[in-house]
This record gives sequence, structure tokens and C-alpha cells, in this order.
Amino acid sequence: MTTFEERTRVHAFRDDALGDHDAVGLAAAIRRGEVGAAEAARDAAARVRMVEARLNAVRTYVDVPAAAIRAGGAFAGVPTFVKDNIDYLGLPTGHGSAAFTPRPAQRHAPFARQFLSSGVTVLGKTRLPEFGFSPTTEFEGAEPVRNPWNTGYSAGGSSGGSAALVAAGAVPIAHANDGGGSIRIPAACCGLVGLKPTRGRVVANAESRRLPLDIVSDGIVSRSVRDTAAFLAAAERYWRNPKLPPLGLVEGPSERRLRIGFLVDSPNGVHADTATRAAVTETVATLDRLGHTVEPVELDLDARFTDDFLTYWGLLSFLIGSTGRTLGADFDRHRMDGLSRGLRDTYLENWRRTPGVLRRLRRTREAYAAAFRGFDLILSPVLAHTAPPIGHLSPTIPYPTLIERILAYVAFTPIDNVVGTPSISVPAPSATEDGLPVGVMLSGRPGSERTLLEAAFALEAEQPFRCIQDL
Repeated sequence: MTTFEERTRVHAFRDDALGDHDAVGLAAAIRRGEVGAAEAARDAAARVRMVEARLNAVRTYVDVPAAAIRAGGAFAGVPTFVKDNIDYLGLPTGHGSAAFTPRPAQRHAPFARQFLSSGVTVLGKTRLPEFGFSPTTEFEGAEPVRNPWNTGYSAGGSSGGSAALVAAGAVPIAHANDGGGSIRIPAACCGLVGLKPTRGRVVANAESRRLPLDIVSDGIVSRSVRDTAAFLAAAERYWRNPKLPPLGLVEGPSERRLRIGFLVDSPNGVHADTATRAAVTETVATLDRLGHTVEPVELDLDARFTDDFLTYWGLLSFLIGSTGRTLGADFDRHRMDGLSRGLRDTYLENWRRTPGVLRRLRRTREAYAAAFRGFDLILSPVLAHTAPPIGHLSPTIPYPTLIERILAYVAFTPIDNVVGTPSISVPAPSATEDGLPVGVMLSGRPGSERTLLEAAFALEAEQPFRCIQDL
């Protein structure tokens, strides 16, 4: 007899070319000739078909002839997906929006080229909420992306489609990007590793470079720390920012003992729920057991930070609504969803504050640097509460209620986007009563990805991350 948990849980792990390999393991099997790259692509496509009807994670598929599979790179032959907000040659870029009809891209975006340099085989594009604004991947006129651990819950956002496929075992890694938490939020919801790099660690996209404050970084979601470390090393071999310390390949924990500050409630006064507080407390105990010094820390942000970030968020929606015809000739801002319209309308009410908002947001780095005096890393929740049920953050909800719920949920991640610092979400050993994963977050100074990865490796070694197939 099928249990309720089995009916609500979805995964594609099986005895095929992918097995239970992460990306590093699969690439090694391909190099050794134990698995063919074409076979891996075929079996991954079959896995995606197994779960897609229940997860709704895929926006566009690619037919991958064997001749298109790359032979070189750290992830040579590893099947993956890119998120549908960067250009991939020949595929439409829809940005999760019903406000326009997307056109096939004429070229790869700069980050797409960097990602492809690692040797991955792209099988298609994953879904995201409209323009990546929402922390859940839900829509006004389409089925939501569902969490494979429990399909009644959100997979997070905005990289929800990518996270759902990786957590379900359909592919080992997938592209994600983060403008306010959009790598780390779905990683936390789906029990994955998600690192937002330092601003400038990977190539920037043209759109974000034109913004008054670039808050977006590209990366991946993965099931293992070593996959994220291998991705960053491969990205650096393609292009390295000379303004940042070189990273290289991080392969495990360091013997260095760190001073780590921790907080369980957000600097803007949002209190974490019981399961989230327990996950942070549990991680503090693990880090202490590993020999690190872990102490409470205060992050003294400007009291206006949340309102300022919300105004900047609204500015982005306003700019998209004003320039949308560059995305599609039939772009109609009135067809943007309720969240996008609400953000835009709120900005229009407050646009005169823009210079002060930008000035204060840029000064956030001073408060951030002050919090790090005497500390190497800061540990916190990723989110103020665990993954919500589908519908709780739907764009169909009246905007005042919706934005209140979002701000009570996304209370930790935007700080690193504003400052441009690296931050990683890793799964905590504990889970919710419904079996959902809970994430914790480590944040560092600019360029400190090595320290973050070494700490994440140590946590993974001490308490291996839960995998959906093992339940």
C-alpha cells in the first residue's frame, strides 16, 4: 500500500547511467569510459520525463545530438539545465513571464558560455517566477513548480525549476542565479547546496551591469559541496576576475579553526520559526564540536534597509515594464503578474526617494564589515521559516498581503546581494515534521568562497546531507 509520504514525494533515482552520482562523480565515470556521455544525456532526459508531470520544472527542452556533446571540461558530458532568464542560442528566453512572446536567442549569454566551458550538456531551460522577483516559483495562469520532497510545498524561487530537478535526481546540477536569495532560497527548500558568489566572481550579464546597483550573481544548485566547488574552479579557468583573490579547486575541509558569528533572528526584526532556529542551533553545536569558535553576532543594519531594498526591487520592475519591448514586440506591462505590478506601483509612489535609497544601500557594506570584525564567517538561517505550502506566496494574492508574507519569509538573503558578498546555503541535518529540508546559511567577506566551501565541506563530512532517495 502506498503511503501519503510516497504519494507526495517525487524522485527519479534509478539504476541507469546516472545512478546516484553527483556531477563530479558522473564526469569521472564518463572520463573512465564506464558511462557514455550520450547515454548520460539520454538517461537524464528519461528521468526528467519521469518527474516533470508532477514537478512542472521545465520551460523548454533541447534535442541533444551526440555530436553536440562536449568532450572537455571538469563536467564533460554531465547533463544539466539552464534557467530561463539567460540567453541560450536558439532557445526563447521567457523570464517566467506571460507579458510577451519570447524570441529565440541569437547568441549565448556571457554566463552561458562560461557554464558551457565546463563541458556540461544542456538539455533545456528551467522555469522561474516572473522576472525572478518571487521567492516561490508560482504563476497566475500556470501550474506551480512543486517541491519533490513534498509536492504540496514550494520549491522556492526564483531558481525553483532548477532546484526541483536536481533534488529529484533528474540531473546532478543546474544553473541558478541570485538577486535577493534566488540560489540560496530554493537550495534551502529542496535540501541542496547553493552558493551565491562574490559580485564579479563569475562573468556578469549585460543587464545587471547597467543597473545602478548590481545585485545578481550566477551559479548552480547541487547535491554536494564538491560539485559547487568544482563549478567555481571550472568557471575560474574560463575567466578570472583579477580584482578578487584566486580560488582554485577546493577539495575538502581545512584544518584552520574559524571564528564564526551566528544569529537566529534577522537584523530587521523578523523572528525565525522553531524548525529554523533548531537548525541553526544544531549547526552551531556541530561547528563548536569541530573546534571552531562560535559566538552570537549583531548585524546593525539601517532601520530602513527592508524598505529600501523593496523600493529598489520596485525600480527593477518599473524598468522592465518601461523597456519590455526589447524582450518582445508584443510586451504588455498590464499582463505582468500581481507581484510585478505591485512592486512597480509601489515604486511609482516612492520614486523620489531613489537617490537616498541607493546611497543607503551602498552604505550597507559598512555595517556588514563592522559585523565581521573578529569573525571569519557569519551563520544564519536562509529563510525566516521553512518552505511554505503552494499558494501561500502565489502572485494571485492581493499585493499588500503577498508582500507582507514575502518580507516575513525572505529576511536574511538580500544583504549579501546588496553588499556583493558570497553566501552559501547548505542543508541542516534536521527536517520539518513534514520531512521538508531546512537550510542554514554561511556568509563571508568579499572573495572568501574558499573559506565558505571549506566550512561547508566540514559540515557535510560531519553529517552527510539527506538525499530524497534514501527515505
